[in-house]
Amino acid sequence: MSPRPHRLRRTRTAWRHTAHRVRPTLSTTARLTAAGVLAYLLTLEVTDGPVDLTGALTALLVIQASAHASLRMGLVRVGAVVTGVLVAVALSAWSGLTWWSLGLAIAVSLLLAAALRLGAQALETPISAMLVLAVGGQEIAAETRIVTTLVGAGIGMAFNLLLPPPVPTREAAVSVGTVAEEQADCLLAASVSMATQPITREEVATWLARARRVEGTAEQAAEVLGTVRDVRRLNPRALRAPDVEPRLSSGLDALQRSGLAVRSLFAVVLTEAPHRATLDDGYGEEVRQAFAVVLAEVAACLQTFGALVEAEVSGAEQDAERALARSLETAGEARAILTELLFVDPRAETSLWLLRGSILTAVQQVLTPLDLEERARARQLPTAPPLGALTPLVRAVVPAPSRRRARRLLHRVRLLR
Repeated sequence: MSPRPHRLRRTRTAWRHTAHRVRPTLSTTARLTAAGVLAYLLTLEVTDGPVDLTGALTALLVIQASAHASLRMGLVRVGAVVTGVLVAVALSAWSGLTWWSLGLAIAVSLLLAAALRLGAQALETPISAMLVLAVGGQEIAAETRIVTTLVGAGIGMAFNLLLPPPVPTREAAVSVGTVAEEQADCLLAASVSMATQPITREEVATWLARARRVEGTAEQAAEVLGTVRDVRRLNPRALRAPDVEPRLSSGLDALQRSGLAVRSLFAVVLTEAPHRATLDDGYGEEVRQAFAVVLAEVAACLQTFGALVEAEVSGAEQDAERALARSLETAGEARAILTELLFVDPRAETSLWLLRGSILTAVQQVLTPLDLEERARARQLPTAPPLGALTPLVRAVVPAPSRRRARRLLHRVRLLR
């Protein structure tokens, strides 16, 4: 297999991922810029005297703090930011920026964060205090600072509620596809090496180390999926689209199971591989060539599975599903040929037969999570109804006794019908 198509495919994938990273960055930049400018203009309207940028700074901090969080966590972060800003306002009016005022701002902010039980967001309080203290000036009255702080906090919350950040569904789909691509690259590298030369323990150890590095990519994909779950909560943009996060999570879970099988496969091959390059590497030319074909076909299955998961986001999975079916069939045929070549009399070479049987089992375990029937069941996972995103807001606004009375009333109405 020529490495040139492989390099071209990786280059196209890298450009595609870069485009999906740039769009959210541009969107976030536009939101932060607009919020900062609007907070500044509103500050000029409600205050007199020297220009104060505390409102604009607070708006930026509030939006950044709560952009990727649920409403409750967003409010906690807003409280942390506003508390830190107010601490800095008080110290700026009293003494300005000195070494001891900086230390006092940090200490007081952390104590207030502990008293308010801000938890993991406690550090945002001293960070906000230090930022405001650095740009503060004694010529601006404390009352003005408080007003502008509240203006900035209001602008930040309004932007997060009225102009919420986009749900990074596409970015999450691409991150899951990246896991599939990297796993396929591991198998393709092993396939190319096995097709051109006898294997060695050092070479197989390189394959295994590369396969283990994919775990980091899978963890990053899981973090993006967690962000999708958080951003969808109380996000009006989520009302226009179904929740595909469960499908993406099931796809990532399948890839992680395949990745574990890939690492097991390489570990078994490592057990049998010789320390030095030799023609007698335990396989022979014919078996190595067949093994290389199997690895390439399994890599193709992983690629098409990743494409299927991405296509499911847009509801255009039919072509990808057919491609995966063909890839799985071809991989099954190649595995059957390899099985015939690896079969030896277990009474003559018991240990070798057990090792090669483990190889065939590991290959099958890579393919099993990619099964089309299992993927079809994953697509049947219930997606949240459009109004389901409003449930947390109803729980936050309507008291629990009122909700219970409403449920009892609805139950009576149903009985009357």
